[in-house]
Amino acid sequence: MIRTLFIPVCCAILLSCGGVHKNRIVVGSKNFTEQVILGELLAQHLEAHAHLPVDRRFYLAGTYICHQAILAGRIDLYVEYTGTALAAILKQSPSNDSFQVYEQVKGEYARRFQLAVEEPLGFNNTFALVVRGPDARRLHIRTISQAARFTPPWQAGFGYEFMERQDGYQGLVRTYGLRFEAPPRIMDLGLLYRALLEKQVDLVAGNSTDGLIAAHDLAVLEDDQHYFPPYQAVPIVRQDTLTRHPEVETALEQLAGKISDEDMRHMNYSVDGEHRDIQEVVRNFLRSKHLD
Repeated sequence: MIRTLFIPVCCAILLSCGGVHKNRIVVGSKNFTEQVILGELLAQHLEAHAHLPVDRRFYLAGTYICHQAILAGRIDLYVEYTGTALAAILKQSPSNDSFQVYEQVKGEYARRFQLAVEEPLGFNNTFALVVRGPDARRLHIRTISQAARFTPPWQAGFGYEFMERQDGYQGLVRTYGLRFEAPPRIMDLGLLYRALLEKQVDLVAGNSTDGLIAAHDLAVLEDDQHYFPPYQAVPIVRQDTLTRHPEVETALEQLAGKISDEDMRHMNYSVDGEHRDIQEVVRNFLRSKHLD
C-alpha cells in the first residue's frame, strides 16, 4: 500500500514546489546511483562550460516523477533512457533498432511535451536479469531461455517500475514463458542486489552497467530472445530552457558519445563498491576525457 501511494504523494510534493529560477539551471535525477552520477556530471559540466549556477534536485524516485517534474518546470533537464521513454512514457511498442528508437523518442518528445532529446551520451544501459554466479555455473545457464526451466521455485525480486511498464515484467514472462510459484517481491532498486546476495530472492532485474555485478560474482543472463529494447542514455531538456540559455545545448553537445558502457560501470563501481564521493568520481571522469 505504501508503494501505491508513493507516486501520487511525490507528484503532489513536486507540483507544490516553486518553479525553476530563470537565472539558474536545475538538474534532476532518478533515485539510483547511476542517475545521481549522471546528474552530477551534467551539473559540473554546465557549471564549467555554460557558466551558469546549477541547482541539484536528485533522487526524484523513478521515471514518472522525473517526467512530471520536467513538464511542470521544477527541473530543467535530466538523463533518460530511450527505451524507457518509448515504453514507459510514450506507451509505444519497443523496437530493437537503436537509431529508430532515438528518432522516434526525439520527435514525439518535441511534439507532445516541448522537450528536446539531446545526442546520446554513448552507453546503453539495458535491463539485465541477474542471478548469483554460483547458481548460474551449477545449473549451466547463460540465457534467460535456459533459466526458464528453473524459475518455478525461485523467488524473483523486481522494482515497482519494472512491474508496471510496457517493456517490463508482463512482456518478459510472456516472451520467455517464465513461471514463478510466488509473486515477485517488489523492492527498492538499491536493495535488489543485497537481497540476491543474502538469498532472499533468486533472480532480479538490474541494469547492465551496474558496477556491483562483477564485484559480487553475479551473472547476467543473456537476453537471447532480444526482448529488451535499446536504452541509450540521453539528456532531456526543456525547450524553453534552451531558448533562454542556448549555451546549455552547446555544453551538452560536448558530452555526446563520451561515456562508454565500461566508463559507466567503472563510475558506478567507484561509488557503490568503493564508496567514493560522487562529486570526486565525476570530476575525475571529466578530467580523464579532457572535459574539465
